[in-house]
Amino acid sequence: MNVRKFIAATTRDALRKVKETLGPDAIILSNRAIPGGVEIMAVAARDMEMIVPIPEPEAAPRGNESPSAVSVEAKPVRVAPPQSPQRAATQTAGPQAAQQPSRPLPPPAARPLPPLVARPLPPLDASRAARASAAKPEAEVVPVAVIDEIRQLRRIVEQQLAGFAWGESARAEPVKTEMLRQMLDAGFSPRFARELLADLPHDLDAGQALGWVKGGADRSLLTINSETDIVDRGGVYALVGPTGVGKTTTTAKLAARCVLRHGARKLALVTTDGYRIGAHEQLRIYGRILGVSVHLARDAEDLRTTLTDLQHKHMVLIDTMGMSQRDRLVSEQVAMFGDSKVKSLLLLSATSGGDTLDDVVRAYSGLHLAGCILTKVDEAAGLAASLDVIIRQRLRLFYVSNGQRVPEDLHLPNRTYLLHRAFKDLPETSPHRLDGVEPGLLMATSAAGMRSAGGQCG
Repeated sequence: MNVRKFIAATTRDALRKVKETLGPDAIILSNRAIPGGVEIMAVAARDMEMIVPIPEPEAAPRGNESPSAVSVEAKPVRVAPPQSPQRAATQTAGPQAAQQPSRPLPPPAARPLPPLVARPLPPLDASRAARASAAKPEAEVVPVAVIDEIRQLRRIVEQQLAGFAWGESARAEPVKTEMLRQMLDAGFSPRFARELLADLPHDLDAGQALGWVKGGADRSLLTINSETDIVDRGGVYALVGPTGVGKTTTTAKLAARCVLRHGARKLALVTTDGYRIGAHEQLRIYGRILGVSVHLARDAEDLRTTLTDLQHKHMVLIDTMGMSQRDRLVSEQVAMFGDSKVKSLLLLSATSGGDTLDDVVRAYSGLHLAGCILTKVDEAAGLAASLDVIIRQRLRLFYVSNGQRVPEDLHLPNRTYLLHRAFKDLPETSPHRLDGVEPGLLMATSAAGMRSAGGQCG
């Protein structure tokens, strides 16, 4: 392992030397003050492989055993010195045979060496592991605690470098740095903020930069408008999503919107929620109020039959059972709509975090989603996280729900209002506002996570 020593007047100068000589992925082994400055011991990332235990070669597996489950073990064979035939016969037959006249014996036939035996490795206990480690050269084995400490030191150095980079960025590109801070404060993901600000012009002031960033987000946001409203176009739509996101209420809002424009006879309601007590009855109440028929489909075959009977309707809305996006029943629901011509609308709650919303989209992606509906907008402090997911996942936003009133609290997307809510800056007193170099640390952590995920995928 090629360990290098760097001496400078300040820690910052020493770290810059480390980065220039060994690269940005260098590992800091020690950092101490010396007369006149500081001393840093570091090693290049490419030399880290020298401190990883080198695996011993494994023999080819036998039968159905895998290479990792067997070891090849050869028993030592002791070769005796050659003996005369008479002596060999005497040792074999005992003292009585020695008294009889000896006769020449033919040379013994050559016997093959015992075969190599392959058998499963026994569990390695702590004492055996210690003996095995002690038997290996010192350069090949490093205690786990030392490796963990090196990793912690690396994280510390990355945080320090992130702080330096943030300070340099704030001095070199103050407007871009301020826009990045505002986006992170608002709740946008570091990845989306990084991609959106990549092409930000350098000659803009703060107000112009904010307008440019909003324009970029506006161009990336997919929505419908009054000319493409599905209530007027008609079709069969299933409202899907996790528990508590407002599927039944949103179904009723869409149904009322359709009845007001086309009449009750043009609409039918279907529910697949036969599990929850009262779920079917709740939709029936809405149906009686609107004068619309309500049908129950318990499985895929039942759904196909029901949709065949309702094919003359202008619009059919399907209310589905709510469940966690990690529930195994989600795959059954996906399979239920897989062979039909039903278009699925995913309901996303504006009160959920970005990671949760990404998880929901992944769980329901097998439905070939037509788009999404954003609910509980009135309950959310901001809309950055939800719009971030909608834009990154390339989902088309159909409607926005902001209350419980039927049908008043369902609207076509107002892009200006949504982006204004999304880019609303946090007040100075907010405990969630990033301060100092914290935005830089957040960006560095996000980049490290992306590199780790990329390495695992590769």
